[in-house]
Amino acid sequence: MDRHLKQLLENGVLTKLSGGLYYCPKKTAFGEAPVEDDKLVEAFLKDNRFLLTSPNAYNALGVGTTQLYNETVVYNHKRHGRFKLGKRVFDFRLKPHFPKSLSQEFLLVDLVNNLDRLAKNQVKVLNRVKKKVASADQRGLSKAVRDYGGVRARKFFAEALADATLQYAY
Repeated sequence: MDRHLKQLLENGVLTKLSGGLYYCPKKTAFGEAPVEDDKLVEAFLKDNRFLLTSPNAYNALGVGTTQLYNETVVYNHKRHGRFKLGKRVFDFRLKPHFPKSLSQEFLLVDLVNNLDRLAKNQVKVLNRVKKKVASADQRGLSKAVRDYGGVRARKFFAEALADATLQYAY
């Protein structure tokens, strides 16, 4: 088996991504096409229950985050740590709960959960998030906070949601 694997690697039929993880590269006019992230992570985890995201997703919220990150975060139930798969590094984070897909409410909660990892002025970002809460889906945001929020996020959003409710009362 090892001899045949070595031959396939030498002939360029297979490419090694990490220990025990190989793929057959597809040729394009521009060279080898990279493996799709979701297929790569699924093969690495041997599980399809994960969520791929990036701190870049926070930029779409309109809360003042504009920094670009060269990082892919993988919320999952099996692995924790930074792993190099092929030429990319993935930050695997073990979480008991995460949604099947990204939503604005989840991203707001995740932003507050991971605020210390961002290279921005945290006070300004939190103030903008608080303003965003007033226009967000209150019920959906409350559910996201309950399901995915850490202690800091729960405390922050309890206050922000209460302030937003008071604004609508007047």
